[in-house]
Amino acid sequence: MKVFSAAKRAVHILSPWEWGLYLLSLAGIVLAFVLFECRQYLYLAASLLGATALILLAKGNPLGQLLTIVFSGFYGYVSYTFRYYGEMITYLGMSAPIAAAALVAWLRHPYGGNRGEVAIARPRPAEYLIIGGTGAAITAAFYFLLRALGTANLALSTLSVFTSWVAVCLTQRRSPFYALGYAANDVVLIALWVLAAIQNSEYVSMAVCFAVFLVNDTYGFFAWMRRERKQRAALAAREASAEEGADDL
Repeated sequence: MKVFSAAKRAVHILSPWEWGLYLLSLAGIVLAFVLFECRQYLYLAASLLGATALILLAKGNPLGQLLTIVFSGFYGYVSYTFRYYGEMITYLGMSAPIAAAALVAWLRHPYGGNRGEVAIARPRPAEYLIIGGTGAAITAAFYFLLRALGTANLALSTLSVFTSWVAVCLTQRRSPFYALGYAANDVVLIALWVLAAIQNSEYVSMAVCFAVFLVNDTYGFFAWMRRERKQRAALAAREASAEEGADDL
């Protein structure tokens, strides 16, 4: 009975529309893998894992952060195989650790006591400036490091560092704009893996992977904006009820 109950809860995490998006995402990734005769099953595993993480992140579910940590390890290795050292270092040295910090932050800030949904927050304006400034400094430092390592497609690889930094920082801060940061990063990564696919068609599956990610991150942004309105409305209703109760006393 406990197993059945757990399975039932897992199914109901996603709405029917989200299940459709998720299954189409998986199908698109698998289809690209098969059509372009990719033999690197690690690429497939990384892509499927990433798509699963994104649909859970769109729900504000901390499990998505846990899967992001695992995905970072897979993706770091895939990036290494094509000398995308910026991607490898970024995901293993930055995305994974900050995703771990985000997991802790999300678990510490559940919405309404429900650990399956994070309480959404908006960073202060100064925090956006700090994120942008530190991101610019880190990106500048990475440029010289990546150039010294002989990183392929250096300009795009460097830009990916900045977009990744913004995305993971906003995720840790529980901001709806995290999804826009990841969407910007997806665009850069699509370009990176298209360039890689020109040399080796097996990397087409990675380009398709991040095209799928772009669709999911776009959905994630609108889902978070909608969820933020609901959370604020519920908070306002609770505060109004509390004030009425105080007046009655």
